[in-house]
Amino acid sequence: MQTTACNGSEDFSIIFYLMGIPSLPKSLFLPIFFVFLLLYLLILVGNTLILVVVVAEPSLHKPMYFFLINLSVLDILFTTTTIPKMLSLLLLGDRFLSFPACFLQMYLFHSFSCSEAFTLVVMAYDRYVAICRPLHYPVHMTPQNNAILAASAWLTAFLLPIAAVVQTSQMAFNNIAHIYHCFCDHLAVVQASCSDTTPQTFMGFCIAMVVSFLPLLLVLLSYAHILASVLRIRSREGRSKAFSTCSSHLLVVGTYYSSIAIAYVAYRADLPLDFHIMGNVVYAILTPVLNPLIYTLRNKDVKAAITKMACPRGPKNAEKP
Repeated sequence: MQTTACNGSEDFSIIFYLMGIPSLPKSLFLPIFFVFLLLYLLILVGNTLILVVVVAEPSLHKPMYFFLINLSVLDILFTTTTIPKMLSLLLLGDRFLSFPACFLQMYLFHSFSCSEAFTLVVMAYDRYVAICRPLHYPVHMTPQNNAILAASAWLTAFLLPIAAVVQTSQMAFNNIAHIYHCFCDHLAVVQASCSDTTPQTFMGFCIAMVVSFLPLLLVLLSYAHILASVLRIRSREGRSKAFSTCSSHLLVVGTYYSSIAIAYVAYRADLPLDFHIMGNVVYAILTPVLNPLIYTLRNKDVKAAITKMACPRGPKNAEKP
């Protein structure tokens, strides 16, 4: 019987075999490898640039950019948990992951994803205080409070996936468990199990809903108050200035939840398995690629700081003859 071929989680001899994108022709492995490599390098360079600029430029030592540093660190860590393995799979055909490595990847992937959602909430709160309660901003957004808000986002995110990851690790698997994905996503690992997958699928869905929709609700609530405050500003210039301080964050939020929607639709719709996998891959890559572009192209302060670092001194006045 099938159950006799399955081992409990205490047997670390279980090996996970990543199927990748099953119907992808091998002739496309190398082109897609270079595409993913380019995107990964853009993520590393773009987010590192933001880190360096914000730390080096005193004018950016503000709560908004402190949280932006957290977002950049998260994007680097989030993609580093998955993309290197995908690159290895595409270039070298390295499809195997040990039991501990697979569950560590799963835990980190979902933890960093949760942390990004909560960091976006904290950034929305920062904009809410700045626009709706400007006189209280120096009191509420002190360095100590900023550190507490950022640490809370990280800690909550690291705690939330523990139950799902631990319970999934206790499921039974074949000695070689085939995962129909490019990395150890929770749902893909659950579906590779020999055990009843219904409880874990339901738990994963519930956690995903809490992590996705609760932060989105808080962000929307913040921006509802912001919109109400901005509409009370009489001058058109004042309204435009207030909206401009939120535009970059709004674009990042839109990108993040658009990628979640793509992954959700790809999973729920009656589509081939490859589309489910690609939807999740888009979610893992799209936001970290676009975040640095949004903040360097849309944010005047960051653009000015980058220009200042690139050209630290203006041309010297020409000497008079």
